[in-house]
Amino acid sequence: MDAILVEGLAKRFGARTAVEGLTFRVGEGEVFGLLGPNGAGKTTTVRMLAGLLSPSAGRATVTGLSIRAGEPLRRVVGLLTEHPGLYDRLTGRENLEFFIRLNELDVATAWPRAELYLERFGLKGRENEPAGGYSKGMRQKLAIVRSLVHDPKVLFLDEPTSGLDPESARAVRDSVAELARDGRTIVLCSHNLAEVERLCQRVAVVKGRLLAVSGVRELRRQGLSLRVEVEGEAARFTAALAGLPFAPGVLTEGRVLRVLLSDEAQAPDVIACLVGAGARVRSATHGERPLEEVYLELVREEAAA
Repeated sequence: MDAILVEGLAKRFGARTAVEGLTFRVGEGEVFGLLGPNGAGKTTTVRMLAGLLSPSAGRATVTGLSIRAGEPLRRVVGLLTEHPGLYDRLTGRENLEFFIRLNELDVATAWPRAELYLERFGLKGRENEPAGGYSKGMRQKLAIVRSLVHDPKVLFLDEPTSGLDPESARAVRDSVAELARDGRTIVLCSHNLAEVERLCQRVAVVKGRLLAVSGVRELRRQGLSLRVEVEGEAARFTAALAGLPFAPGVLTEGRVLRVLLSDEAQAPDVIACLVGAGARVRSATHGERPLEEVYLELVREEAAA
């Protein structure tokens, strides 16, 4: 059953179109990734689905409720924005109690749920300290707890690990994975594609409009990828590969080139080209393409269109 159904959704700000014609669905209990470059309309889409912005066209439902439903919708969704907006002079507990009251809930009834999440996310015992003294990772986890105190069925997370150190980012990812195991529906906006691969079953790639919607593994299987390890810096050989008649896409990292092919028969030509350019090839293997490769290809194709 669908937790979220989006049909032809669009948002315009005056003459500027932020998103146009988005159509996709998210199943109950699914972790769904919403990907795209800066300015692609991800945050605008999330704000429409959470009932904070009215669409210019199209329709969408969340747990069967129209996104124009107002307060009934806000009671079933949780939202973590990229900038959580906590009150620094209030303690962690006071921040949560304030949000509980905003949702017209009884503090005595809702607080035990908040305490469970505080303990789960490693904040138990710190709730009576001012939020202004929290580390960035602690603030992000408190903001996640705040988005859960009213027990939403659907949770929207906009860049939940943005700006965090590796340890804090991992703690937040682990928290998201735990929420997913609870069966909660989660929509994750992130530029961290390794994070998306780890957490999401399916993704939508947007850049004003929908470029692709697919399972992560299915998306990675599109096209062919040749991984070539050379001695020295791999980036030295990208110019040589650009001269091939079929002009493959190339990504480099350290000593490794990832060459995007349209036909497996092109692989020997790639190796011969590299050797002819002076490369000493240590290994060459076919494999699934990283999500990053597919994502960049989709975005570049859209820019060239």
